[in-house]
Parts: sequence; C-alpha cells; structure tokens
Amino acid sequence: MHDMDHRLLSALRDCGTDPRVASAARTLSRTGEHGALWIAAGLVGAAVDRERRGAWLRGTALTAAAHLASMGVKRIVRRPRPADRGDVEPLVRTAGRHSFPSSHATSAAAATVAYGALRPVGAHLVPPLAAAMCVSRLVVGVHYPTDVAAGAALGALTARVGAAWMNGGRG
Repeated sequence: MHDMDHRLLSALRDCGTDPRVASAARTLSRTGEHGALWIAAGLVGAAVDRERRGAWLRGTALTAAAHLASMGVKRIVRRPRPADRGDVEPLVRTAGRHSFPSSHATSAAAATVAYGALRPVGAHLVPPLAAAMCVSRLVVGVHYPTDVAAGAALGALTARVGAAWMNGGRG
C-alpha cells in the first residue's frame, strides 16, 4: 500500500510543477486551513437562507466537529508528513506535523454531505470544490492519498451521523 501511496503522491505532486496548478493548489490549501472555507460557507448559508438558518448552523457545527475529530485522530496515529520522510518537497507550510487523516479532506467531505443536503446549489457547487481541495493536498505534497481518503471518509461519516440533528430531527 505504501508503494502505491508514494507513486500516486509523486504523480500528483509533479502536477505542481506547473505554476498555475501550484498557485491554485496553494490557494485551496490556505483557504481550507482549519476548515475555514467550509465554516465560512456555512455561516454565509445561514445568513442568506433564513428559512434554514438553524440547519445551516448545525451543518457548520458538524463540519467543525469533523475537523476536530480528524485532529484528534492525527494525535493518536502520528503519521509523519511526506516531506518528513523525504518523499517530496512541499509547496506549502502546514499547521501541524502529522499527516493522517487529512483535516482538509475531512472538513471538505463533511461540508459536502451537510451543505449538499440543504440546497441544490450546495449539492452542485460544494462537491467539485471539495474534490479540488482534497487533490490540492496531494499537489502541494503534504499528504499521502490514503490520508486524503481517510479524511474524506471521516468527514462524510461525521456529517451523515449528524444529519438527523442537523435537520432538526428529520434525518
């Protein structure tokens, strides 16, 4: 599994040699730090969609909770980042030393599930942006593919488990 992880990471990190791709990946990585993009999106949804304000706020809380859960898992697993193993040269600095799971992928997947359930615009706009966020972590060289996959699974599961609460008990 490590060999496949390394090969996929190297292939995607090579995409970062294109300055336009590197710039886009850096921007996505920065906006996704600590779930900021997704939390901001949820707060905007709550401000704009007054009819579902409570659901948007609960979805935002689920997204933040998923992010916090990933940080807890990182502290237990303590997998070094690819640069710490000498696998690739990263294009961005990271807030932490541990790689598994990707907190960016966790919050992106949680937002996809939570916000996608609220409005059609969320179901159409969030998934491609979340996927780009996940791929950006590989392009900038700070996660292995399995980190991103595990983060996405954790985020989706967290949001799905909290769906009934988010919708006011109407799972």
